This record gives sequence, structure tokens and C-alpha cells, in this order.
Amino acid sequence: MPDRLEGPDRFEGVSAGAEGWSFAAYEVVRDRVPVADFSGVASRRVAHLGEVAADYDVFLLDAYGVLNVGEDPIPGVPERVADLQAQGKRVMVVTNSAGYPKSHLLARYARFGFRFDPDDVVSSRGTMLAALEGMPPRRWGLMAEERYGTDEIGHLDHVFLGDDPAAYDAVEGFLLIGSGGWSEPRHALMEASLAARPRPVFCANPDLSAPLGAWLSREPGFYAHRLADTAGAAPGFYGKPFANIFARALARVPAEVPRHRILMVGDTLQTDILGGRAAGISTALVTGHGSLAGADVDSAIAKSGIVPDVIMPTP
Repeated sequence: MPDRLEGPDRFEGVSAGAEGWSFAAYEVVRDRVPVADFSGVASRRVAHLGEVAADYDVFLLDAYGVLNVGEDPIPGVPERVADLQAQGKRVMVVTNSAGYPKSHLLARYARFGFRFDPDDVVSSRGTMLAALEGMPPRRWGLMAEERYGTDEIGHLDHVFLGDDPAAYDAVEGFLLIGSGGWSEPRHALMEASLAARPRPVFCANPDLSAPLGAWLSREPGFYAHRLADTAGAAPGFYGKPFANIFARALARVPAEVPRHRILMVGDTLQTDILGGRAAGISTALVTGHGSLAGADVDSAIAKSGIVPDVIMPTP
């Protein structure tokens, strides 16, 4: 099982409260994420996306908590998405799931009963890789699970980081892609290597945590923020709530579609809703699944100051 979320940094001592550890932890790193103006936003409460289909032309859907929870699709959502597609709506997935290549994601969504073309899936992994194309080549040290292969990353000069301290010192930068198999000793090696010789750090998944049964996993964003706190790193983040992934998604939308007719649907205030609003599009918060399931949603909105345009228990 994953370790509990704690460590010698700004996350240490974060109190879970009614909204959970993740909510509280996202609040303590608000100084590193985009800002957005929510003045004048009044949330509309509906039962599901079908009730607002006429109001939007494009739907950007988060994955976990919107399409699925774990290895199960959320009941009724494959049918709802198919209905939106049948109405001629553009439906895309905008996900921070960076540990897997797009082929893996497409196969997973198909197994859940969704029908998405490759151009319909915008991932933080793809967003980071696109950015790297415009940068000088480097030898990269990867925080990633080698068992998922090198699809999409095979062209990079890279090494999968493990327990050899020399590997950390030999690379010219670090890519934080997936945290499965990562550990405190490995993080300590990266931290010490960066403190001794600063190099670029890019994080392809800004999420801090993900629920795994009774535990929370540590996602790449968790480690990136710790490196900023303890090793003086200045990580580049790719994915929600940052502008780069929204720009990548919106580039696939015809320019004549008004921004208010584009709806970002997610389960997390500080990534999906904050990022969507900062990108100038409408937002919808799912409350019955994912990060805020069982939480006092009104309290979370009040504490964060992040106000969705639409609130629904299920997509």
C-alpha cells in the first residue's frame, strides 16, 4: 500500500479537515498555481450533463471522478457521453494521467464503454512532450514505471531512475511522469542531486494525490512541490490547472466557438475548476464521485473561493 502523505516540507502537518487531505494540501500550494477571478459567478445546480447539453458546444471531461472511479466506469456516463456525441457536441478528455501512453488511455476508455478518437484525448504527458520538442536535447532522468515501456518517450535520451545515486548525478534534467514505484529513498537521491547541482525539473502530472482505497497515493506533483521547498528547484508543471494543457485542448476547438460555450467538467476545485476558469471557459463540478465525494462541497467552495458555473452529483 502507498505511504501516508507526510514529509519535511509545507505538506507536513496539513490537517485533512472535512474536505480531506488533498483539498487542504492544494490550498497550501495556491501560490504556485494560476489565479482566476470568480467574482460574480453563481453556481447552477443540475442533476447531470444532459440538463445543460443545449448550453455548450464543447465538453472537456476529466477522467477520474468524471468518467470512472478506479477500474469501473461511473454508471450512466458512457451513455451520457455517447448521447452528447450523437448531438454533434465535441467531447474531449483532458487528463493529468501522465504515467501511461495515449494508446493505454484509449484502450482503457474503450474498455469502459467510451468511444474517443486519439485527437479527443489531451493528456498532461502529451502536453509536456510537445513542450520538450522546442527545447535543447538533454539526457533526462525519468520518474516513471519502466514496465509501461517507452511509447512516446523512446526518442528522448533518458534513463529510468532507481536506486543508483550515480544515475541522478549523470543526467541533465528530470522528468516527473509517474510515481508508481517511487519511494522516499529515491526522492532523497533526487533532492540531494538537485541541491548539489540545479537542473531543470518538469512535472507531467501536477496532481498531489489520488485515492487508492483507504489510502492516498503520492502523485508527481506532490514530489515536485517538495523539490521546490527543499532543493530549491523551480519545477515546470504541465497539466491542470496550468494554462498549457488548456491551450493544447482549445487548439483543437474551432476558433468561432465562444469560450463560454466550452465546459470543463471535473471533480477537483483546485485543478479542473480553477484551471478552466483561468483559461476563460465555463466549468462544472462533479460532487458525487472523486475528490469531493461525501464532503461538504459548499464549505469547500467557500474556503477556496473557487466557484464552478455548474454543480452536479454525477456527469
